[in-house]
Amino acid sequence: QVHLVESGGGLVQPGGSLRLSCAASGTIFTINSMGWYRQAPGKQRELVATMTSGGSRNYADSVKARFTISRDNAKNTVYLQMNSLKPEDTAVYYCFARVTAILYRAPDDYWGQGTQVTVSS
Repeated sequence: QVHLVESGGGLVQPGGSLRLSCAASGTIFTINSMGWYRQAPGKQRELVATMTSGGSRNYADSVKARFTISRDNAKNTVYLQMNSLKPEDTAVYYCFARVTAILYRAPDDYWGQGTQVTVSS
């Protein structure tokens, strides 16, 4: 079993910045991919950014050049630096991790509990 604990959400004015963190704990051999999704009221959950253990990054078009994802593999932690925030970035942000618990075992997907990000003046 793997647990994801998120932190860093809150209320920020348009144009402001926030940094989200997510730490994974439990039975972990390797975290193949780790990142963030978000869900706004009345909308489906959508990809924000993910990063593989090898360093490849994938961003939603709507956040490119404003958000930066990074990982500390030694700490099993992923970060999301969000700059130039817009009201449309308001959502619950969920941490995601695809984890191989034991060598040669198929990976499993895990989700955090979510952290609210509100961009408003």
